[in-house]
Amino acid sequence: MLRRFGLIHATALNMTNMIGIGPFITIPLLMSALGGPQAMLGWVVALVIVVCDGMVWSELGAALPGSGGSFGYLRRGYGAENVGRLMGFLFVWQFVLSGPLEIASGYIGFSQYLGYLWKGITPRQTILVVTLIGLANLALLYRRITSIATITVALWIGTIVTVIVVVVTGARHFDSRVAFDFLPGAFTFSLGFLLGLGAASRIGVYDYLGYYDVCYIGDEVENPGRVIPRSILISTVAVAVIYLAVNLSIIGVVPWRDFVPAASHAQSGFVVSIFMERTYGPGVATLFTAMILWTAFGSVFALLLGYSRVPYAAAKDGYFFKVFARLHPTQGFPNVSLVVLGVLSILAGFVSLGMVIDALITTRILVQFIGQIGAVTLLRRRAPDLPRPYRMWLYPVPSLVALVGWIFIFATTPPAVIAFGLGALALGIVCFAAWSWKARTWPFAARPLLTPGSHG
Repeated sequence: MLRRFGLIHATALNMTNMIGIGPFITIPLLMSALGGPQAMLGWVVALVIVVCDGMVWSELGAALPGSGGSFGYLRRGYGAENVGRLMGFLFVWQFVLSGPLEIASGYIGFSQYLGYLWKGITPRQTILVVTLIGLANLALLYRRITSIATITVALWIGTIVTVIVVVVTGARHFDSRVAFDFLPGAFTFSLGFLLGLGAASRIGVYDYLGYYDVCYIGDEVENPGRVIPRSILISTVAVAVIYLAVNLSIIGVVPWRDFVPAASHAQSGFVVSIFMERTYGPGVATLFTAMILWTAFGSVFALLLGYSRVPYAAAKDGYFFKVFARLHPTQGFPNVSLVVLGVLSILAGFVSLGMVIDALITTRILVQFIGQIGAVTLLRRRAPDLPRPYRMWLYPVPSLVALVGWIFIFATTPPAVIAFGLGALALGIVCFAAWSWKARTWPFAARPLLTPGSHG
């Protein structure tokens, strides 16, 4: 493949995937996590985790700049013919679960903001909206896509315009007394504060997801040893500043008590529409809500398109179930992978946004994020001569900080979600064992017979 992604292109790719519907749907959940603006601490914790984790991605991406990202890193780090085979399978397995959860968050966000235009929408009608939007997305992608670049650029422009309008509006009408209206004892340390900080941090990590997307197209990046690490750092810091500005813009105009706790305030589902209504009136708010709906649909379109290719690529290389390697007989796109992820996304959209985010982050932590920290460490020991254009600063401190951060987020997740994450992992191991036994591959590969006189 042509190495055509320079630093600007790589950074834009990461930021395009990081800024979607996220900042418009998570503010009420973030504020509800700790009951006030002190929940912004969750952004700080999430930022520390993803910056340190970004160094893990940077070292792996610079040293192994091929397509596939985590799939390749886990295989190489743990040994492609043995444990790496299990890790590669589990990565795709969790991706088939976590990918639809991420897409579902966009469907839920779409239905929430539609609630501003469709007054009194019921839970049953919300499920219908999620289903119809999911089917529409699936139908649009059920073909050979030839205009992806044009569509992506159009969606990116819409997203950036929406964010700029929010930030500029917030800056002009910002009231620090409204924004920093802390309750007495807001920062008192307790178990409840710790659990709330974990919840806020999970939401922060969710909004940062995508800081590593350039790693998935490593063989199309020019000078990857320089471009990949810099694009990860720049996009993470830039998006942190943008999200901070968006959050402060909204809570500096709309008092946080008006939408916290999110579960008992209907308008928390479309808080940015309320923000625009209070500033410019219902007419502008209606137009702006339409822009957010555009952004939401754009994000789920791009996600389902990209994510449907991951199980297909793994299956084609013999690292996942063969059925996912099937292509449409005439259009040539991975139709089985697309339909499976598309249908799972719709089903995942039937639960609450908070539950979807918790399950999404929890599912990814065990194999992908913690697994890659192990891969970096193993590669340092097993392949010390591997060319590393970028070496993690202060190794192994960032790895350890990221590891502690991921463990903290996992441990402060509701027990039911932890059980889901562990159960999904256990089921994945069982499926891997059955699949490997049937195919007679590691760890069930037939061993060569010893000839007389040879020694085992």
